[in-house]
Amino acid sequence: MVLMAVTVWVIVRCRNLFGVVVLSGIYSFLMAVVLVAMDAVDVAMTEASVGAGLSTVLFLGALHLCKSEEARPLHKPWLSLGISMVVGGLIVYGTLGLPEFSDPNAPIHQHVVPRYLNDIKTEVDVPNVVTAVLASYRGYDTFGETTVVFTAGAGVIALLRRRPKERKP
Repeated sequence: MVLMAVTVWVIVRCRNLFGVVVLSGIYSFLMAVVLVAMDAVDVAMTEASVGAGLSTVLFLGALHLCKSEEARPLHKPWLSLGISMVVGGLIVYGTLGLPEFSDPNAPIHQHVVPRYLNDIKTEVDVPNVVTAVLASYRGYDTFGETTVVFTAGAGVIALLRRRPKERKP
């Protein structure tokens, strides 16, 4: 977590966009390591492949079309910083009522998890619990996420494609 905080601080201070792209990939990799430590291996694999892998490649492609240095802002963005701090504070405030991480008395462990584990054979007939949850119980959600990722990828490809230069008569 300390390395993640240091990486974010360096990203904020860095003006070289290539360095920002590389540091963003490092941050995504560190986030994947944290997710593995929290036993969320499937999410960690997604973060490593999309965050550290695909996003870094797409950002490098976009950087190829841009300048390598960030322009200095014309004014100090205090209003944007203030709004971001307020929204961040509201998000933190919203998480205060959540149960502790891995609390066995949390509502999800009392109602949802037992149903998935006990009724999966009769309702879905898929031997792997994770696959059954993602493909059956949360099938529409997974399909929606896949559609969003595909649409984002198609949009990036459309933006980054090279157009042939028009010849002057």
